Amino acid sequence: MYYLGVDVGGTNICAGVIDEKFNILKKNSCKTNIFQTMEKVCDDIEDLCIKTLTDIGLKTSDISYVGIGVPGSVNTEKGIVEYLPNLFFNNWPLVKMMEERLKIKVLIENDANAAAFGEYIINQNKNINCAIMITIGTGIGSGIILDGKIYSGSNYNGAELGHMVICMDGRKCACGRCGCFESYASASGLILTTKEMLKANTDKTVIWEMISENINNVTAKTAFDAMRLGDELGKKIVNMYTNHLSCGLVNVVNIFQPDIIYIGGGVSNEGEMLLNPVRKYIERERYSKHAKKQTQIAIATLGNDAGVIGAALIDSAKN
Repeated sequence: MYYLGVDVGGTNICAGVIDEKFNILKKNSCKTNIFQTMEKVCDDIEDLCIKTLTDIGLKTSDISYVGIGVPGSVNTEKGIVEYLPNLFFNNWPLVKMMEERLKIKVLIENDANAAAFGEYIINQNKNINCAIMITIGTGIGSGIILDGKIYSGSNYNGAELGHMVICMDGRKCACGRCGCFESYASASGLILTTKEMLKANTDKTVIWEMISENINNVTAKTAFDAMRLGDELGKKIVNMYTNHLSCGLVNVVNIFQPDIIYIGGGVSNEGEMLLNPVRKYIERERYSKHAKKQTQIAIATLGNDAGVIGAALIDSAKN
């Protein structure tokens, strides 16, 4: 049995063929043609799917459907991407357009939901029924798996955990609210926190040397790298960031009490340096202090492959 998954991102489109043991047999990608028409993007997806299958000697008749993960508001029932901010599409009839091209069943899902399902499915033999994935990127991506099924709410806009407020009247978020989890715990939020604290602490310590005394050189790694070198300001910045991240995660734990929360995205590469203070904060703040079973906090294992694997298998998330 073979499956084909497609992950449509704002920068790249990736397609992968996986086998029944969830191994990726072949993967190809192409640039996302932003500012192009819906038809052009669908043509690119078609070409990528056919190439990926052909590269390992397969045809569309060898698979039962194609799963596509797309950012934005995805109406899975109607097969329409209602709002896609990165490509500036509204009401994109993606299923209809791709089925016309590929002559095969097409299923679509929000990309963060697909990635969460990918992480869940490869760990399903570990007695995990409720899993949540938080992806720390430019924003905060999130997906919720309840009883083995993707949860997307009554209007397909559920699981947007990045837009719960953790700081009343705080930073303005792109969504229009102020103080969102995303505004503080995303990689962009970490960069902004680093710049704010550098401006408030102008003593030329190690962290200033690392960025060549140019605040525009700050990245999401700057504070962590400085902390590893013993820089006190770096330590303060990381502590503030992990507190922001932990605050949001405690809210998630208290609401869902999931078996596990997976942390993905670039900042998750900090590994235990990130998770140790997060776990301590959650242990201190969680409502379920006296419960025997507690939520695990773990680094996601699939990396960029989560979206492709989850998209390839989304039919099992609905049946």
